[in-house]
Amino acid sequence: MDCTSIVHLPNEILLYIFNKLNVIDVFYSLVGVNQRFEQLIFDFLDIDNIPCIFHQKYINGKSQHDYILDKICLKILPRINTKIRKFTIDPYSLKRMVNAIDFPQLYSLSLLGYQIDTISRELLNLNIKKEITRENSPMIFEAVLFFGKHLTDLKFYQVSSESNLTFFSWNNQNKECLSSTLNNLSIYVSNFDDCLYLLDGHFQSLSKLAIRIEMITRSLSNINKKEKLIKLKSFSLICKRCTCSYESSIVPLFRRMSNLEELSLQISVRRLRSTYIDGYQLYNDFLKYLTKLNKFNFNIHSYITSGIENNILSNNDIRNSFINIGYKSIDICADEKLTDYIGNCNVYSLPYLFHEFLFMSNCFQGGKFNNVTRLFMVDRIPFENKLFKIISQDFTNLKTLIIHNLESQKSQECSSTLITFNNLITLNIIDAHSDYAIQFLTENITYLPFLEKLIITYDTLAHITDYFANDETRRNCTKIKYLRTDISFVRPKSFNSYFPSI
Repeated sequence: MDCTSIVHLPNEILLYIFNKLNVIDVFYSLVGVNQRFEQLIFDFLDIDNIPCIFHQKYINGKSQHDYILDKICLKILPRINTKIRKFTIDPYSLKRMVNAIDFPQLYSLSLLGYQIDTISRELLNLNIKKEITRENSPMIFEAVLFFGKHLTDLKFYQVSSESNLTFFSWNNQNKECLSSTLNNLSIYVSNFDDCLYLLDGHFQSLSKLAIRIEMITRSLSNINKKEKLIKLKSFSLICKRCTCSYESSIVPLFRRMSNLEELSLQISVRRLRSTYIDGYQLYNDFLKYLTKLNKFNFNIHSYITSGIENNILSNNDIRNSFINIGYKSIDICADEKLTDYIGNCNVYSLPYLFHEFLFMSNCFQGGKFNNVTRLFMVDRIPFENKLFKIISQDFTNLKTLIIHNLESQKSQECSSTLITFNNLITLNIIDAHSDYAIQFLTENITYLPFLEKLIITYDTLAHITDYFANDETRRNCTKIKYLRTDISFVRPKSFNSYFPSI
């Protein structure tokens, strides 16, 4: 920012400009420039919400964010700490920020890209020596809530499954309240018992819970599973893996939420010798018990094994079942014929509000999915070029694509029109046949202008790139900054020119 060109602007225009910029950038660039700027910044700038997020850059061997944090912590925070009500903070900034000063008005905290070892009692200057690990995750709440004593909103945004919190090994008999003020919690956990723990009275005012679970299995804990959850008004559940415990775990939990007003559900249910989940089953399982429910967003995937052809519901059967229970804005993609006694079905509410679409199979026919940034595809039938063309057109903001499919593509014919994923950053094909590497990395088939992260087996990578000499796959690799393979390997001389951004 060129201060000489803006110094004569009226205060109203300066404030308009400042409020359009990142708050941290304004602090770092303009505090100390002159008295007028400082008065505008500290007296009039909207600084109740601080997004403290940095990308690691280095200047003379020292990270750039350290220079910024030095100024923020020493010269800025002591002057605004009583005004800050919301904090979004990354792991790089966490240690410096939380130790800098108290924030008496803080009510909302978002921890972005956290790791378990960065949220320790030592980090928060608590006088307790025990280190926080995955196995004693309840201490994380105590540590974070020590920093924000009056928090009402707390959100954890993970970077990997290693960041999932685990509560099951903790003493579940301990009914101590961890917070009496927290009413909105968003979190990633390892298993279903962790979810039950969070709902077992440890947060007395909790009315909104958004939870992402690694896997749902039958509960092994002695936590009360019958007590009504009368304070819970909003609940969101997303599970990353297919579950066989829909009837034994999920249904009984939902029946306890008698005052629930909003429900979001994205799960995959494996069913043996049964049929797809439809509207009638959802109604009988739990919807009829949720009499105050006025918003239900869902994407429910049914995975049938050992299925009986005559029992399989058609797309029209499923659609009519939802219409008859009052849900008209839905769509379905279902296998109406089983392959090797196996079938897939996704039924989802419209408009589609989730940021991810999980367990897509070959029965997908298209739709509008502008909110989706992460797509997980899995099937035993190969995905063909035609389907990827549909996806590129319907998932316009897709950033992460994960493919699990070990079957080779049947059709070798490619469309004359180049498939382009304009926003794709991450491609994970480590559990996919090599045909999908050819599909996505060959420049005359697919164009990935912003691909930065590739996860793939080394054998596939070496084969399709001809040991980093194939020009047809070179263009889609030039911007890759992160490459993960199943085995380590010695990089040949040609590797660096093939992946110049790594």
